[in-house]
Amino acid sequence: MSTYREIFANSEFRNLWIGSALSNASATMTSLTLALMVDAATGSALLAAAIMFGPSLAQVLGLSTLMSAADTARPRLILTLLSVLATVEVAAQAAFDLPPGARLLLALALAYGLSIGSGARWGLLSEVVDERQFVLGRSAINLSVGAMQIAGFGIAGVLLQTLSPSTVLWLAVGFSAVAVLVNRFGLRDRPPRRVARTGLAETWRGNRTLLAQRRTRPLLLALALPNGLIVGCEALFVPYAGSRAGWLLAAGAAGMMTGDLVVGRFLTRNGRRVAAQFLRFVLAVPFLGFAFDLPIAALCVLVAIGSIGYSASLAQQELLVDLTPPELRGQVLGLESALRMTTFGVVAILAGALADLTSAAPAMTLCAAASLLVSIILTGPLRRIGSPHGSGGASERLEAVRTAGDPDRRRPAPERG
Repeated sequence: MSTYREIFANSEFRNLWIGSALSNASATMTSLTLALMVDAATGSALLAAAIMFGPSLAQVLGLSTLMSAADTARPRLILTLLSVLATVEVAAQAAFDLPPGARLLLALALAYGLSIGSGARWGLLSEVVDERQFVLGRSAINLSVGAMQIAGFGIAGVLLQTLSPSTVLWLAVGFSAVAVLVNRFGLRDRPPRRVARTGLAETWRGNRTLLAQRRTRPLLLALALPNGLIVGCEALFVPYAGSRAGWLLAAGAAGMMTGDLVVGRFLTRNGRRVAAQFLRFVLAVPFLGFAFDLPIAALCVLVAIGSIGYSASLAQQELLVDLTPPELRGQVLGLESALRMTTFGVVAILAGALADLTSAAPAMTLCAAASLLVSIILTGPLRRIGSPHGSGGASERLEAVRTAGDPDRRRPAPERG
């Protein structure tokens, strides 16, 4: 079993990890600051949720138009340009006194670009580390996300008590600017994984190839819907708890980080798949506690426990990679990320609208119950995919490689099971 020490001995992985961590720290500080600014200006739970999670809706545009760039463009170039775009966007949020609508439009533009970057980053990870280290590498990057969310939400929450929002946003600009340098000078200039023209036609050709695989569809649903419904709960932390929302968000990040550490580092491949069957339910059940008027400390504990359930995604993503030809791995991981983030945005806005009609607590409870229900429904399909006869074999994956690499070849890959 590989260790974190082994993968961090790889200098390119270290730089990929650092660039991701800095970008997430900046994004976390920015999202909380903007949500509090919009909530204070408008008093609307819908607008606060929209500014924090609504930009995820732009992910569907990246999925539909330029996601092929994750495999057909140079990954270092993509990641560097997107870091520059993020730096400029946050600087504009800090420098100008913008109305809520303009702030949301800026955030949407950035999210569109970042949807492409997720595919480029995860595809690059599959080249930077050995195949057997992919889950551990993804776990390490997920840990950085959790750590930076704890730090970002915590630091922003504390600083906003004494500093102006624009000052906190300028600090986020600094983190993003350093990420530009790390991506530009810390990563190798690797060639694209496949030769094709980046654009709408190539993106949709790859998406059709990926979505036509019967075994990948339940995986994509399982990665998007249960997680997205719990994000609907998180989108209402600010309307529910006000300035104490940072504690709830940090608790969620701590739980997510703990789950990724244990599942990614200490469980075998089979252990991860067995654990994932239960972790999907762990994700939803604790959030039902928002149906009761509990102290904020108790809610933080429940949020931390529930967020451990996000680590079920590691086993699901591992299986998704197993079923995908190498030259489409960047796109399938980008597709998965974009679908998941789009679900986050849709559910967050729906939860915000429901909270405006009722209040935050019942809306959060409904989202948690819906997540639990979806996980129950997907249990059978996921069990069949994870079985020895349902996950496909090497011969099928090779056939998928040949078919995906030839746009004129129309015969689909054979399906078994």
